[in-house]
Amino acid sequence: MPVFLDTTSSEFETAFKTLLSAKREDSPDVDAVVAGIIDDVRKRGDAAVIELTAKFDRLELTPETMAFSAEQITEAVDQVSSEDRAALELAAERIRSYHEKQLPEDHEWTDSSGAMLGWRWSAVSAAGLYVPGGLASYPSSVLMNAIPAKVAGVERLAIAVPTPDGQVNPLVLLAAQLSGVDTIYRVGGAQAIAALAYGTDTIAAVDKITGPGNAFVAAAKRRVFGKVGIDMIAGPSEILVIADKDNEPDWIALDLLSQAEHDESAQSILITDDAAFGQAVAQAVDKRLETLQRRAIAGPSWRDFGAVITVRDLDEAAALSNRIAPEHLELCVADPVGLGAKTIHAGAIFLGQYTPEAIGDYVGGPNHVLPTARSARFSSGLSVMDFLKRTTLSRMTPQALRAIGPAAAQLAQSESLEAHGLSVLARLDRLNS
Repeated sequence: MPVFLDTTSSEFETAFKTLLSAKREDSPDVDAVVAGIIDDVRKRGDAAVIELTAKFDRLELTPETMAFSAEQITEAVDQVSSEDRAALELAAERIRSYHEKQLPEDHEWTDSSGAMLGWRWSAVSAAGLYVPGGLASYPSSVLMNAIPAKVAGVERLAIAVPTPDGQVNPLVLLAAQLSGVDTIYRVGGAQAIAALAYGTDTIAAVDKITGPGNAFVAAAKRRVFGKVGIDMIAGPSEILVIADKDNEPDWIALDLLSQAEHDESAQSILITDDAAFGQAVAQAVDKRLETLQRRAIAGPSWRDFGAVITVRDLDEAAALSNRIAPEHLELCVADPVGLGAKTIHAGAIFLGQYTPEAIGDYVGGPNHVLPTARSARFSSGLSVMDFLKRTTLSRMTPQALRAIGPAAAQLAQSESLEAHGLSVLARLDRLNS
C-alpha cells in the first residue's frame, strides 16, 4: 500500500520528511570495481574493453568490429516498421525544433572606459552518449541526448550501446541515424565510459559524456568527471501529480504508473485537495496493476514508494511540490498556468489534464533527461546549453587601460602578486612616456 498523508494531521510534517528522505535505490559497493575497470582500460585500451565486453555482454569483438559498420546499420534500420519510423521521425523533428530555440547569442559591447567586452559560445568538439543496451534500450533517449548535441554544433558524436548476446534494437540505430550520430560502438558498462573519457586505439576520447546507465555506469561517470564533462548522475524516475477532483481517476492512475513501471525504485506521488478523489485514484491504480504488463515492477514501486497526500488547498500543494522538487510534475487542475507559476522547483512541468508526462518522454519537444532526487532545486534538464561553452572576450584600448589599469595594479599589490601589477604598470609607463 502507498502512504496516505493529510496535511491537517499533527503527524504530517514528520511523515512528509520521512517520505522525502526515503532511500529509493540500492547502493551496491561498486566504486572499487569501477575504479579497477577504469584503470584497466586506461592501461590496456582496446584489449581491456574487448575482454570486459566478452565477460559482461557475452559478445566477442575485435578492434575492427567494436563499432557498427554502415552495412550493419542499414540492415538493422531496414527492419524498422513504417509506423515506428514515422513516429520516431516526428519525435526527432519536434525535439530538434524545440532545442534549436535554445541556442544563445554571442554579445559584444564597448563600455564607458572604451574597453570592448563580451562573450561567445562554442560547442564542445566531441561528445559521447551512453545508451543502455539490449532489446529493452530506449531510442527516445538517443534522440533526447544526441539531437541537442548536434543542434549545439558538436562536430563528432559517438554512441556506446552494449549489445548483450549480440542483441540489437534497430530503433536505437535508426534514432542515432536520424540524430546525426557519427559512430556507434557496441560496448557498454564502466568500460565504455572509461574508453570514451580516456580513449583507446579504436575509441576516440570525447569532451563530454551524457546518458543514463546502471550503478556501474553512474559510478564511472562520477570517476571520470573532471577529465570530461558529464550531464548528471540520475537516480530512479519520479512523478508528482497535483490534481483536483475534476479529473478522471483512471487517467491519473495511469500517469502515476507511467513512472512506476520504469523501476521498482521509481516514485509516484499524488497531491490532491479532495481526499475521496485520492482514494479513487489509489483504487484505479490497484485495478490497473491487475493487468499491467510491467506490474512486477510497477507494483513494488507503488507499494514501497508511492504516496497520496491530501492538502487544504492548491497553494499548499504548490508549497509541498517545491519541497519535493520532482523530476516530472503534472498539474491537472482548473488553472494549471496559475499553479505552474507557483511551482518553481521541477525538472519538467506538464500543464493540464490533456498533457500526460508520457508526451514529454517522446514527442513533446522538451528534453526528457531531467534532474532527480530533489536536484531540480538547483539544476536543469539536458539542453543545448550542456554542449556549449561560454568564452569571455576583453580588449583594452590605450584609453581604457589608462582608465582602469591603475586599479588593477593596486589590487595586485594588495594581494602581493607583484608580476600581476607590473604587467599592467609596464604598459602604462609606455603609454605615459
